[in-house]
Amino acid sequence: MPGLVPGIHDFLRWPRETWMAGTSPAMTETASHRPIESLSLQLNGVEMLADLSGALYWEAERLLIVSDLHLEKGSSFAMRGVLLPPYDTVATLGRLGAVIARYDPRTVIALGDSFHDRDAHGRLSDGNRDIIAALQARRDWIWISGNHDPALPSDLGGVVASEVAIGTIVLRHEPTGAAGEIAGHLHPKARVLTRGRGIERRCFASDGERVVMPAFGAYAGGLNIRDSAFARLFHSLDFIAHVLGDHRLHAIAASRCC
Repeated sequence: MPGLVPGIHDFLRWPRETWMAGTSPAMTETASHRPIESLSLQLNGVEMLADLSGALYWEAERLLIVSDLHLEKGSSFAMRGVLLPPYDTVATLGRLGAVIARYDPRTVIALGDSFHDRDAHGRLSDGNRDIIAALQARRDWIWISGNHDPALPSDLGGVVASEVAIGTIVLRHEPTGAAGEIAGHLHPKARVLTRGRGIERRCFASDGERVVMPAFGAYAGGLNIRDSAFARLFHSLDFIAHVLGDHRLHAIAASRCC
């Protein structure tokens, strides 16, 4: 998806140590005072937890789901002459490591576009490869191929699949609107008015039958849930945006967003 996530200019001003930890100054301050919050989300009769990080956790299956990591997007931009701080991959992996530590899942599924382009995995530093290997240790790991990374290599650990079905739930990269579907690709974000100004944040989009997940990557962009791409999936505004706030998630009717 085009563009940088709203608020990226603030993100770029954070010190390098913050990037390495994968948190914002505000997140670091609140982490010592309150737990990361989550919201229960029903999908085709299955209960899951939408996590403040942007991950989805299926407790009954001990399954953690993330989408659109877009690793090495910074280096991809650099190759085109757009210079950004080169810490997006380690920041994303740091956040992923934190949510894995929180839930200790048996399985992790990355829902496609884990890498920003076809050659991004080749630009991974040895240190970041070691981080990925450590995250994969003692658990099953599935890379679902996406439009940015349709041919994932076999030397990254885990297995590669085009989609995964577990009971009535299907996990894939590009959403089709099918019941029981968990997908990514669209990078949903919601814009809400508060105190006279508009704020845009990443969100889960769900109507109880299907979920479109927010992008997890530090540099991933976003698409407003009022875009026609979401109308084709949900057929109306009768769905909920589970918006990632500073300290907790907010369940907001899509019809209230702008």
